[in-house]
Amino acid sequence: MAKPFGLLRDKMTPESRARAEARTKEILRDMPLNELREARELTQEHLAKILHVKQASISKMERRTDMYVSTLQDFVKAMGGKLEIRAVFGDAAVRINQFSDLKKVS
Repeated sequence: MAKPFGLLRDKMTPESRARAEARTKEILRDMPLNELREARELTQEHLAKILHVKQASISKMERRTDMYVSTLQDFVKAMGGKLEIRAVFGDAAVRINQFSDLKKVS
């Protein structure tokens, strides 16, 4: 029989708990769109309804390696988030803000 995670976590050493928390943060930092959607407990069908597209369109978006920034922004916004784009250099990271107020061109 499966044990509740809380019981298992309580038995972990502080070092093991710290390693698990660090690994969790690492996993949550880098995630493909489909895993992000699943982590937000959304189905493709539900997201499609929010975006007024077909479920197949969501599936295609999640597999794409290239898309418009506005499309990605809409996808993230539909999941309840805000898209931020950063340029990362060896000694610094800069948030690029020119995309923060993108409007869809109809």
